[in-house]
Amino acid sequence: MAGDIWQLSDAAVDELAALYPVEATYVGVEGYDHLWSDYSPGGLEAGLDYLRDLRRRIDTLPEDPDRWAQRATQVARSFVDLEEARTGHEDAYRAVRTLACPLSEVREVFDVMDTESPEGREAVITRLSTLPEAMSDIRSTLEAGMGRNLLAARRQVLGVLEQCATNAGEKSSLRALVPTMTENGASQGERKAAEVGAEIAAGAFAEMGEWLEQTYLPAAPDADAVGPERYAAASRYFLGMEVDVEETYQWGWSEVERIRADMETLSEQIQPGSGHRGAIELLNTDPARLASREEFVRLMQERQDVALQELEGSHFDVPEPVKQVVTKLAPPGSHIGAYYISPSQDFSRPGGVWFSVGDEVEIPLWENVSTAYHEGFPGHHLQTGIQMSLAERTSRLQRLWVWYSGSGEGWALYSETLMRELGYYEKPEYVFGMLASEILRACRVAIDIGLHHNLSIPHNQPFHPGEAWTFDTAVEMLTNYAGLLPDYAVSEVTRYLGWPGQAPAYKIGERVILNLRAERKAREGADFDLKRFHADVLEAGPVGLALLQEFVRGVES
Repeated sequence: MAGDIWQLSDAAVDELAALYPVEATYVGVEGYDHLWSDYSPGGLEAGLDYLRDLRRRIDTLPEDPDRWAQRATQVARSFVDLEEARTGHEDAYRAVRTLACPLSEVREVFDVMDTESPEGREAVITRLSTLPEAMSDIRSTLEAGMGRNLLAARRQVLGVLEQCATNAGEKSSLRALVPTMTENGASQGERKAAEVGAEIAAGAFAEMGEWLEQTYLPAAPDADAVGPERYAAASRYFLGMEVDVEETYQWGWSEVERIRADMETLSEQIQPGSGHRGAIELLNTDPARLASREEFVRLMQERQDVALQELEGSHFDVPEPVKQVVTKLAPPGSHIGAYYISPSQDFSRPGGVWFSVGDEVEIPLWENVSTAYHEGFPGHHLQTGIQMSLAERTSRLQRLWVWYSGSGEGWALYSETLMRELGYYEKPEYVFGMLASEILRACRVAIDIGLHHNLSIPHNQPFHPGEAWTFDTAVEMLTNYAGLLPDYAVSEVTRYLGWPGQAPAYKIGERVILNLRAERKAREGADFDLKRFHADVLEAGPVGLALLQEFVRGVES
């Protein structure tokens, strides 16, 4: 590949890795696993300075006639603009929420660290032992936020306090690293060092919890909603485009109605006369529809393996390194749900789907089949894996550092819908589970926008018509409409309130992809090639939705 954008993108990855070592671990850039990112106010300013300089360097590159170089330049500019807006926003000084904040990041990074090699274990031990330094940086930023009257909402602080207690406790996943390293061949000296490090790390979470409770919590505001201005900034980052909030809110409700009618029809096949709530009760409690923790992992792994084997070649071209995806249960203290962790850049660490099921001993299957496809294949795993395999067409910066919820989660949700179209939910209850997942994402659009903009529930809805949104109303909607268990529903709504604009990105992103597919079908008619469409979307990657539209529409038929 010719063109300075490639060299600049390569250099940017190394520079970003040095600036953000924790993120380097997540994306699989080696050499930084023993270090912590700088979470202090000085670290935020250093990040902003770097992004501004990177934008200047991009803008001074000579114009390149190569199509892929032009695309790489567009991606790099968009990346810098979105990251600069986020890093420079005042919300960086009140980043206390139940997930996706520095406090969760410093715990979760250990999930992807190497405990099998001596070098990997040394890095783990170093990070455990120096975790108080990262906590000190986080605290200094939060203190600076307090000085500017920028504080997280009380509900988020209470949720993080629970996480701190878990991470500091005897069942902490940090302490669990010690037996894991022992099982992987750690020496007696390594085990002792790991025990000391785990104690230090757990103590750092205990101290942070104490400070949050005694100093930060009393000043935290009760109001959860962030308001239109903060919401617009957050939404723009997650989507990589702007949306009409009012139109999107009404569309979300129309999707709720459509999916709910579909679920009512299916519930008659599962348990006649029960309605969708009765069907959910049956599916959550019927022993024949539950699996032990071990059996659950096996079944979810099998789902993805079979789909990959059958769809490779016919609907997707799957690079060889992407044909491995692992399924695991998340450690204690993780946010309830499921998540995906990408492979390292050389694929030595395979991509993995992590299911967080809390203390459940018997796990319902009906709602997790579509989740396996969403998080694994053909969802996040395929999209991420293909991006990392396109070394001849995409920049290293795009492959490793560019990922936005609108296109990333939009593709994963589209994958759930696609698997229904292709017949991979062989039981009515699995289709029902996919719809429960889909209605959850539609409810998120209504709840997230409604709560943060203080909108009323439409008068034509059977659910609390005309009433203002409250936390309890949102939890009720998720339990009644999406079938979430109460604890999960509470966790979800807490997430929406602390992470505005992110949850609707799933459904909005899927909407964009489905619209692009409909456009392509209308243009090509009988010549429409679904596999080619998928290749174009996956080749574009998890860029902002505005760029995704431009790239896919720009492909010649």
